[in-house]
Amino acid sequence: MAKKPKKSAASGGTPATVALTAAGTAFTVHAYDHDPASPSYGDEAAEALGVPPDRVFKTLVADVDGELTVAIVPVAGQLDLKALAAAVGAKRATMADPAAAERTTGYVRGGISPLGQRKRLRTVLDASASAHATICVSAGRRGLEVELAPSDLASLTGAVLAPIGRA
Repeated sequence: MAKKPKKSAASGGTPATVALTAAGTAFTVHAYDHDPASPSYGDEAAEALGVPPDRVFKTLVADVDGELTVAIVPVAGQLDLKALAAAVGAKRATMADPAAAERTTGYVRGGISPLGQRKRLRTVLDASASAHATICVSAGRRGLEVELAPSDLASLTGAVLAPIGRA
């Protein structure tokens, strides 16, 4: 019996889509032409895909009491660092150094996906995600989003759901 070829990041997928496929998770990939001059990757994705900004989530990496932590919040708002720290029982959170975030996740800024990261980080998903049947997050590169159920995202990343976003 012939073996089915394995899909790898090198064969056209990203580590995020490879992880989703390996887990057997239902997802849809959405590609768009990324404009390098765009001031906001998330807003650009929402507009290009025609998806409301409260359904497109950005992946941010924060330093929470010395531990890198992923925060996933709607592009329509901002990350509340105090709420993020509280969600994981920590005292203080600041945005992580971009180079450290890229090195640790294996993705470039503007294309960091919460899925398929080089090193699995503690993850918090904004509670507003549960109000939607599906949400979009980065698929691992600029101009590529993946749409999936928030419960699947939480399960695959081990995310805690908490109100960490603010308008």
